[in-house]
Amino acid sequence: MSKVAVVRTSPETVLEDYKRLMQAAGFQNVLSKDALTCLKINISWEKFFPACSTTPWQLEGVIKSLLDAGYRTDMIKGVHNRTVVVNAEKGETANKHKPVIEKYGIDNVHLYRPEVEWVRYEPKEKMLVLNEIFPDGIRIPKMFFGTNIIQLPTVKTHVFTVITGAMKNAFGGLLNEKRHYTHRVIHETLVDLLTIQKEIHRGIFAVMDGTFAGEGPGPRCMTPHVKNILLASADQVAIDAVSAKIQGFDPLKIDFIRIAHEKGLGCGDVRKLEIVGEDIAAINYGFCAVNGARSGGKDCGRTFASRGQHMIYHGWLKPLEKYLLQTAIVPWSYVASRLYHDVYWYPCEGKKLVDEMLNTEWGKLFKKY
Repeated sequence: MSKVAVVRTSPETVLEDYKRLMQAAGFQNVLSKDALTCLKINISWEKFFPACSTTPWQLEGVIKSLLDAGYRTDMIKGVHNRTVVVNAEKGETANKHKPVIEKYGIDNVHLYRPEVEWVRYEPKEKMLVLNEIFPDGIRIPKMFFGTNIIQLPTVKTHVFTVITGAMKNAFGGLLNEKRHYTHRVIHETLVDLLTIQKEIHRGIFAVMDGTFAGEGPGPRCMTPHVKNILLASADQVAIDAVSAKIQGFDPLKIDFIRIAHEKGLGCGDVRKLEIVGEDIAAINYGFCAVNGARSGGKDCGRTFASRGQHMIYHGWLKPLEKYLLQTAIVPWSYVASRLYHDVYWYPCEGKKLVDEMLNTEWGKLFKKY
């Protein structure tokens, strides 16, 4: 039976709560001390936006818990990747990951830099879509082979996948900057990536932060809420299912959770999980997502950017997808995304939400990092 730990937290106790959370989820049973442990840090925006990216206390709580349990500093690495529209160097500064990494003397790896080797990988199990998307071969970071991986997502919704969690966090580490090629089959892609994770990693674990939780057209243009909750599990399907459930969605109506569950890659049926710590039976945030109708929730509507994405991947522009997003004219989409998210939405819509959250106790803690 898969186990998911759920813990209530506060700004005053959060680091100790992370330790209690990870112990309850049994991290030492799956993460070998003699293997390199990679912390896959989530940066969904190079700007700070609550619930969007790994929190500094999440990163610190995990590092401190590992060190307190006897894991060696030189055997822990922070891992970042970038996208075509997100600068990871700016993101780790704005989201205050860098001072945490430096405080504990942890090595910091940016996967897209020239010194990091990517190699062609031939999965042992049959892929659902990745061989079709990347006919010249699936390339992944060589450093991941034989390592422990800890995914560090947050509790939030997503424009393509209803919710985003541990399985989606791997998407930002195992695939390179061309991973947007997979958006039209994103659910199947996440299942393929979990299959690969199970083949290459020595230990798999996930720690999810829900101190801030994001609702709406995520992973960026969301409405943040203070929710004071933490989750951890060695089963990525299970932790994502619990996150979906507490957000108000039926996990098995979300395709990537359902498919992974049916393939035996984890348990997506909350009724069959061992949930330790907080009783989640009565928790329902009532969140909405852009494609909420598919999960049984209400629909939040779309931003200008998400409308364009859905027209290309699933709407009337779908026949032109490769021409628009996989040829020499593709920079138009990067510019459009930057203009909408960074030039318009963040200063005109997002900044007031950020300021509101910075006035909470969690916001005050963020300012101290």
